[in-house]
Amino acid sequence: MSDLDFRTYWDNALSWDNYLNREVQKHEEMWRGVYARSIVPDWALERGAEIGGDWKLLVISEDWCGDAFNTVPVMARLAEVLPSVQIRIVKRDENLELMDQFLTGGSRSIPLAIVLRPDFSVAGRWGPRPPELQEFVMSEKQAALRPADEIYRDVRRWYAKDRGESTLRQLLDVMAAG
Repeated sequence: MSDLDFRTYWDNALSWDNYLNREVQKHEEMWRGVYARSIVPDWALERGAEIGGDWKLLVISEDWCGDAFNTVPVMARLAEVLPSVQIRIVKRDENLELMDQFLTGGSRSIPLAIVLRPDFSVAGRWGPRPPELQEFVMSEKQAALRPADEIYRDVRRWYAKDRGESTLRQLLDVMAAG
């Protein structure tokens, strides 16, 4: 990891409320809809309590990203119900130095949650989508047999069926390992 000052990124990042209400311009209905429907299940609350500690989710996002509006609201709900978790959002295109430290296969893929400890050291990362979904998308793109809009229709169905559970499970795994 480079010598990035994660405390400064955190201090300059947007709260979830500011991001949702002031920054989200594209797909606002989707952002608000996913947020309104997001519920943190009991198993996630129990696991979060077992893990304990204090965690900061520094999320790299942009409002145009479909994976972001399907996962970041779920992360925000987790931070609302678990006192040990806080969330802040930075815009990818305004923070390329940060983004470039967390590339996915050489790509600036978002959303990306950087899990920080209380001292602002990096415990781990999550993103840009749950691994099983990422594997599906990458294999579909590589096969090049279907248009992107068909692939992303399947992605939206996957997210709707999953209801954020994979994202929560994997974020909690990062915290438990950190």
